[in-house]
Amino acid sequence: MTDIGRVIVAACLAVTFLLSAADARAQTDARLAWATASPSIFEVEPTWPGYQRPGFGAPAGTAPEGTGVAVLRPGLIVTAAHVVSKATEVHVRAPDGTRLAAKVLFIDQKTDVAFLTVELKTSPIALAESRPDTGAPVCALSNAFGLGTGITCGVVSASRRSGIGFNHTEDFIQTDASVNPGSSGGALVDLEGRLVGMLSAIFTKDSDSDIGVNFAVSTELLLKSLPAAMR
Repeated sequence: MTDIGRVIVAACLAVTFLLSAADARAQTDARLAWATASPSIFEVEPTWPGYQRPGFGAPAGTAPEGTGVAVLRPGLIVTAAHVVSKATEVHVRAPDGTRLAAKVLFIDQKTDVAFLTVELKTSPIALAESRPDTGAPVCALSNAFGLGTGITCGVVSASRRSGIGFNHTEDFIQTDASVNPGSSGGALVDLEGRLVGMLSAIFTKDSDSDIGVNFAVSTELLLKSLPAAMR
């Protein structure tokens, strides 16, 4: 190879490296996902039996709060069934900090999906048109540990998981995006902020701490869980 050829090859490799680096930075930049999806994320505050206010009495291994996502139409919020199924009352905190009562509209224990309704003109999150591929970047928006809504990012570890044993009916997207107690009911979104799943479960052995094996109910199963008459 001539010296000119070596220079051309080196220049091409340099350009390829720079493009790859730029692409990697773009994949880890979650600002668009946050800006697009966060107006649809709610903190969910259930009051447990025997207690007068939320944040107390949650069973061991269950966060005193959870997360909800505005979907489909104004006033409709989806969350994880285990967050609200035993609650005597439920309140939610909107993205602007407004706290208001929520009514449990429908619970599907088989899929761990519940729908709430609130007297508020919510901003339904956009739905992804297709299921993300394994390896695709995704972000989780949730109320981890009841600290308020935040965002973590990772990749799709597996696009279709079932038969794990969390729920009777399972169609999960597995992700390594950090998820912790309080994240249940949160949104798993692509980098454009479109919903691909609802956070549901953490796979652990001895604790509820995140170890990077987390599961979100797919958007497809989520939509199937809501009776058509309630949309």
